[in-house]
Formats: sequence, C-alpha cells, structure tokens
Amino acid sequence: MKEDKGSHAYWKATLGLLTKILIIWFVVSFGAGILFADMLNNIKLGGYPLGFWFAHQGSIYIFIALIFYYAKKMGDIDRQFDVHED
Repeated sequence: MKEDKGSHAYWKATLGLLTKILIIWFVVSFGAGILFADMLNNIKLGGYPLGFWFAHQGSIYIFIALIFYYAKKMGDIDRQFDVHED
C-alpha cells in the first residue's frame, strides 16, 4: 500500500511533537531531578533547594503541563490535516 504525502506529513508532525515532548520530559525528570540537582540546590524555592523541589514536586507540574500542551497541539495537528473528531 502506498502512503500519500498527506499521511506522511501528518506522521512527521506527530512524531516531531512527540519527540519534543519526550526531550522536555527527560530533561526535567532525569536532568533537573538527578544530573543537575547539585547545581540547582544552590537556588531556593519556597525554602527548599530547587533540585529537591524538581525531584519531588516540580517534575509533576511539568508533566501535567506537558499533557495539556500535547492534547492542544495534537488537536491543532489533527485539524490541520483534517483528521479531527467532531
């Protein structure tokens, strides 16, 4: 079966969005919570070191924001390629 250019562009846009979201997810969870925690701990947020805050609270807030961002952008991509649900 031959794919048309529209479906190729749709999947390219979808995978591009997913790649960006996963990179942000990795940087926040692994980077801010583990790799850069010592550097971030020099900054205080609400009386707690920022590295600690990211490992315990901040990453959850970022993940929730990513879910809403992903849903919004996927809706935009679906409408752009006319595959949205009404």
